[in-house]
Amino acid sequence: MIGITAYGAYLPRARLQKQVIADANAWFDSGLRGLAKGEKTMCNWDEDAITMATEACADALGRAPDRTPAALLLASTSLPFADRQNSVILAEAMHFDPANLRTLDVTCSQRAGTSALLNAVDIAAAGRGDALVVASEHRLTKCASREEMLYGDGAAAVVIGAGDVLAELVGSVSQPVDFIDHYRAEGRDYDVGWEERWVRDEGYMKIVPQAVQALLAQTGVEAADIAHFVMPTDQRQVPGGLAKKLGIPDSAVTDNLLQSVGITGTAHAMLLLAQRLEEARPGDLLLVVGFGQGCDALLFRATSRIAEWQPQRGVSGWLAAGVPETNYNKFQSFNDLIDKELGKRADVDKTAFLSAMYRNRALTNSFIGGKCTKCQTVQIPRAHYCVNPECGALDTQEAYPMAGQRGKVATWTADRLTFDFNPPAYFGMVVFDCGGRLMMDLTEVDPDTFDTGAEVSVHFRIKQIDTQRGFRKYFWKAVPSR
Repeated sequence: MIGITAYGAYLPRARLQKQVIADANAWFDSGLRGLAKGEKTMCNWDEDAITMATEACADALGRAPDRTPAALLLASTSLPFADRQNSVILAEAMHFDPANLRTLDVTCSQRAGTSALLNAVDIAAAGRGDALVVASEHRLTKCASREEMLYGDGAAAVVIGAGDVLAELVGSVSQPVDFIDHYRAEGRDYDVGWEERWVRDEGYMKIVPQAVQALLAQTGVEAADIAHFVMPTDQRQVPGGLAKKLGIPDSAVTDNLLQSVGITGTAHAMLLLAQRLEEARPGDLLLVVGFGQGCDALLFRATSRIAEWQPQRGVSGWLAAGVPETNYNKFQSFNDLIDKELGKRADVDKTAFLSAMYRNRALTNSFIGGKCTKCQTVQIPRAHYCVNPECGALDTQEAYPMAGQRGKVATWTADRLTFDFNPPAYFGMVVFDCGGRLMMDLTEVDPDTFDTGAEVSVHFRIKQIDTQRGFRKYFWKAVPSR
């Protein structure tokens, strides 16, 4: 039996209120007010498709998983590197064993997430082992555009494997069609969309039914038996119209989260699937559609295990963790949409010394510390000598993953002289519960509640951005528990 063995998701904490976008731009386009209801997820300045992918993986597998999948597929149209395999960065951030791990970036289409799922099914069916699919999206949008009102940031992860699954794959269909609902050319930052009615009538309402009907015929399943219909789209009425045309019950149509998250691109189908898996009951049929230059359709059936397993936080947990953001200028600044004076302290050379990064990647990418095999003292960074003054043993430390560890803030500073994209810059000494201490950057700090003794967890984030060379450096930051 091939199917889903684990799943997870991630949504950024900040939720930009759509009304502030409309208030700033309605003088130019009054039609934006019609899209101003609700909010959308908004990345912090130190988040991108890779950092969100690590969070979704951690939600599904834990922060420091003890088992490496056979394959890792990362789907996105907003990957930070065009010529550097982004999935390898994700693999190292998750501390996966590289001995026999296949990595792949899947991109260039809004159905890249579902296409990656289909490839994962083939890998698992071939007996190679589990395949982890992560879809993550952080797309840029033009000021005062429809896309700015509708696009949100987020990620989702699904593990496909064999045996004791949460939801078995009943069948799948993939039909490529060069239908262009929108596109983004090489070297351009923003999507170019086409007329909505054309996309609806010639795209969704004709291409999707062909794929779904082929899948239902292949599996012998009646449309009326579908319990969950996942149809990601930024057009609110399309899922219901498709359900009616196909004979799927209205009750099965999934809320597209347009007013609480926004459309998360390649991640959206898997994000909605993860949400419905939280709610599914044994025997429920889940139909998942991916649309973009054709259509993917996958049909799953929830097993008796569906109620026994839950992600660490899940879509519902991340939805509940949101904090309203009403500063539209901050959104523009974080996404480099305005040419802003950053001050002389920002004007420093941020060259990445690639040889040093490679030698220290166990710490920088995987956050590996050391544990003395003689006295069991944990320290970070790992070193030749044990830091325990009662021990001091030489070369007795074994690798000790720190990514899943929690700690407390011993000392901290809020510095407005040091440059930060979201001043003040918070940093301080974190003492880990397992042992070890490290001076760390702090992010997503609430100044009204934060103080010495605050509990923190560690998260993979952007450390610096070298805008001159288009390079970004990653490291681990401490985030106050919430």
